Amino acid sequence: MSEIKEKLRVDKYLWAIRIFKTRNMASEACDKGKVKLHGENVKASRNVHVGDEYEIKTEARRWRIKVSGLLYNRVQYSEAIQYYIDITPAEEIERLQYQASSFHTGKRLSKVGRPTKKQRRDIEGFLAD
Repeated sequence: MSEIKEKLRVDKYLWAIRIFKTRNMASEACDKGKVKLHGENVKASRNVHVGDEYEIKTEARRWRIKVSGLLYNRVQYSEAIQYYIDITPAEEIERLQYQASSFHTGKRLSKVGRPTKKQRRDIEGFLAD
């Protein structure tokens, strides 16, 4: 029994392994030159092959991945990570961790900042005395 191998586009693969949230975002990244194969820009319609190494820039980080299997449909993260090998250099990962520690998201930390309703009442009660 011969196995029929379908062609798999880069944009669909990057969406399926959860690098990008939507397939449209993946194809836009390809169009803008944020996806590279061996240092050259890749079109969204290019076929993916096992063993290819891609360099991908997303809003959050830079990825270097090696294709270890072809994934045609989007699956949960725990399954998706089995279809690529993250070969991002250690210095890039360290840079990301440093940025994350110094980056402020705008969300307030728990128990810090604006008082809760109970705390406000306690303060008002204290000031009224």
